[in-house]
Amino acid sequence: MSESFNPNSVDLDSADPRDIVCYMNAGQNDYDGRLGARVSSIFVIFIVSTAVTFFPMLAKRFPRMHIPHYVYLFARYFGAGVIVATAFIHLLDPAYDEIGPASCVGMTGHWADYSWCPAIVLASVMGIFLMDFGAERYVEVKYGVCREDPETFMTSTTNNEEAVSRQVGSPSADNKADDTLECQSINSSFTERSFKQQIAAFLILEFGIIFHSVIIGLNLGTTGEEFPTLYPVLVFHQSFEGLGIGARMSAIPFRKGSWLPWVLCLLYGLTTPIAIAIGLGVRTTYNAGSYTANVVSGVFDAISAGILIYTGLVELLARDFLFDPHRTQDNKRLAFMIISLLWGAGIMALLGKWA
Repeated sequence: MSESFNPNSVDLDSADPRDIVCYMNAGQNDYDGRLGARVSSIFVIFIVSTAVTFFPMLAKRFPRMHIPHYVYLFARYFGAGVIVATAFIHLLDPAYDEIGPASCVGMTGHWADYSWCPAIVLASVMGIFLMDFGAERYVEVKYGVCREDPETFMTSTTNNEEAVSRQVGSPSADNKADDTLECQSINSSFTERSFKQQIAAFLILEFGIIFHSVIIGLNLGTTGEEFPTLYPVLVFHQSFEGLGIGARMSAIPFRKGSWLPWVLCLLYGLTTPIAIAIGLGVRTTYNAGSYTANVVSGVFDAISAGILIYTGLVELLARDFLFDPHRTQDNKRLAFMIISLLWGAGIMALLGKWA
C-alpha cells in the first residue's frame, strides 16, 4: 500500500485499486480464545484421521476382519474423488484468492506483470509429469520392461485366444513372439518393478496433501469466530483425505512385514495436529491475511494443486478406469466404483463452502 493512502478518506475516482484491495485483505490477528477446544482439535484430528487412514490398510492386511470387498472399493474410489475435488476446490481456488490477479499480491510489484497462479500450477503439473515419466523410464531400463505396440495391445485385450494363436504362429509375428517370450522371462521381477512405480506416484500424492494439511492446521490454530464451524468441517476433511491416502496405499504391493506403509499413514495423521500446535504457539502474532502469509500460502497451494490435479486425473482416474487392462468388466461393480468416485468428489466439493 502506498504511504499516501488513507483508508478513512478514500476517493474512489483517484485511489489505486491495489491500495483498496490490500487494505481490505490485510486482515489482522483473529485469535479469540477457546484454547481448550483448539487443543482438543489436535488430538481429535490426529485420532480420527489416523484411524481412517489405517482402515484400508488393516482391511487389506488382515482378511480375518471379513470386511466386504465393496467396502474396500468404496474407500478406494471415494478417496479418489476426494483427492480430485481437493485439487480444484480446496487448493486451486484458494491459490487464486491469495495470489491471483484480483488479490493484493496479484496487484503488487512483479506479481501484477503476469498471471503467476496458473503458471505455478502448470509448472507443478509439468514437473510431476517429468518426475513420473523419468521414474517409469528408469524402471523400464533397469528391469528390461518391454513396451507393447498398439497392435499387440489391442489384440491382448480382445480375449480372443484363437486370434492370438494365429498371430503368434504366423511368420510375420516371429519378432513379436520373441518379444513376448523376452517379456515373460522377467515376470519374477514384476512385483518389485510395480512397487517402485506405485510408491513413487504415491509419495508425490502424499507430498501434495501434506503441504495443504500444514496450511489448514495453522489456520485452525489461529482463526477467530470461524473456529466453531471450521473445527468439525476439518475433522471430516482430514478424514476423507486420509481415506483416500489409505486406500491408495493398500493397493501398493509392500513386502510382508514392511513398516513403511504404517509410517506413511502416521505421517499424514501427524501433519495437521503438529501444524495446529505450531499455530497455537503463534496464535497472538500470526496473521493469515498478511501479504507474506498470502504469498507463502498461495504458492504452496498452487504447487499442491498441480500435484493433485496430475495425480488425481492421471494416476487415479485414467489408470484405474481407462488404461487398466485388468479393470473389471462387471457393469454393476463399475457403476459402484463410479458412484463412489462422484460421491467423494461431491462431498469434498461441498465442504469447500466452509473450509
